[in-house]
Amino acid sequence: MAIVKSKLLKQLSKNYPNFLKKDLEKFTNIILNEIKRALKRGDRVELRGFGVFSTNIQNARISRNPKTGEKVNTPQKKTIHFKMSKDLFKKLNDET
Repeated sequence: MAIVKSKLLKQLSKNYPNFLKKDLEKFTNIILNEIKRALKRGDRVELRGFGVFSTNIQNARISRNPKTGEKVNTPQKKTIHFKMSKDLFKKLNDET
């Protein structure tokens, strides 16, 4: 089951009842937008205890359409790379 932003906001409002929902939503939007802007600039985003987001450049290449077999030019593009922290890895694998 995936967590979506609305479920995250519900959980935050349940855990922090003293904050208004609109303030929690604004706070969440600010964090997510800052992560997006940092990645767009090519910066690395490190969230201690969670992991590191960084961008990789995928070079331009000639690929092929699997349906028709036709060759297609694929332009250079940025991709996001995520490396989880050791703490998160241990929690996911039930290590203490």
